[in-house]
Amino acid sequence: MPVMAFSKSDSNTVDLPFFWIDRQADLDALIQRLKPLNELPLDTEADNMYHYHNRICLYQLQAGPDIYIVDALANLDLASFIDSLRTKRLIMHGSDFDLRLMADHYAFRPAEIFDTMLAAQLLGLPNIGLGSLIEHFFGITLPKGHQKSNWSRRPLPEKMLRYAAEDVIYLPELREKLETELEAKGRIPWLEQRCAWQIDTALEGFGERDEHAWRVSGSNKLGPRGLAVLFELWHWRERSAQKADLPPFKIVNNNYLVAIAAAVEKSADAAWHEALPPKVFSRHRKALERTVQRGRERDPKSLPRRANPRGDRQPLSSLEVERQEALRQFRDRQAEKLGIDPSLIANRAQLTVIARNREKADEILLPWQAGLLSEALRSP
Repeated sequence: MPVMAFSKSDSNTVDLPFFWIDRQADLDALIQRLKPLNELPLDTEADNMYHYHNRICLYQLQAGPDIYIVDALANLDLASFIDSLRTKRLIMHGSDFDLRLMADHYAFRPAEIFDTMLAAQLLGLPNIGLGSLIEHFFGITLPKGHQKSNWSRRPLPEKMLRYAAEDVIYLPELREKLETELEAKGRIPWLEQRCAWQIDTALEGFGERDEHAWRVSGSNKLGPRGLAVLFELWHWRERSAQKADLPPFKIVNNNYLVAIAAAVEKSADAAWHEALPPKVFSRHRKALERTVQRGRERDPKSLPRRANPRGDRQPLSSLEVERQEALRQFRDRQAEKLGIDPSLIANRAQLTVIARNREKADEILLPWQAGLLSEALRSP
């Protein structure tokens, strides 16, 4: 099992063993090491910035004083490793993406999580990024610059491995400090409920794109002809991205797709290629010309029709609008007293639902959220 020298920071000279796991025997030994532990700091690194499908490239965790990085792209049987994590309380930061990835790949559901980002939100801390929290509580500045790195490359350079390890090494101490402050404010139940909700929600994974996924940001400003062109462009890009194993934005980003569609809509003779950087146009010229032509020829009536987002619901009545505004004002006062963002208590969509039917509050809010709004919910 390869070991690297590792130090928490330049200002902390305590070296810790750093284990790289890319052999099955070493992974099996790690699984045995994890058995008696009830709590584990955990993080993952993915390659969604470099490939069409999301893949987990690394698992980072800490067991006792040791840091382990598991190479998820190596020839390993990871099923038993994942199973060993199901019974643990996982300390994670911003767990939603990681849990959804693991749910997609392994139908993973942890027994419990402590999400340090959610904890920081419930304490009303102004900066909730992991680096900001470590600097706030420990006075240590972590290096930046690898959030968008290619974690599927092998071998990984030492600076990237260090970055990956530092994502977990401070989590146990950070959890202790956040838990102490939450307990002092009586907000531990808030976090427990929020984390349980996070686990349940993440089980849905990322889901499949529906037939309206091509309606990207800005498409609402297009008319029927522009939408027909955008429809063809988006589907061409998806096919191209899959074939090249690249994320779609690395073929052509959404802004350019909408700009091309708008230019074609504006004039049949428009030089739509001027909406693209020359290199992008030259790289995909023939395919784009064919695709734009298909869009021009497509009957806009053949596009998938999007249902009314409100369904059969009518706009809020004047009484319901008054209720919504009263709820909002009450929520904002509560949030100000607690020093937290108002949307943590209830977001705008939730307030709209409750304004229509107050009995829905217990269905769409967590108990602590409903409790904070209980006085307003009892008002006529």
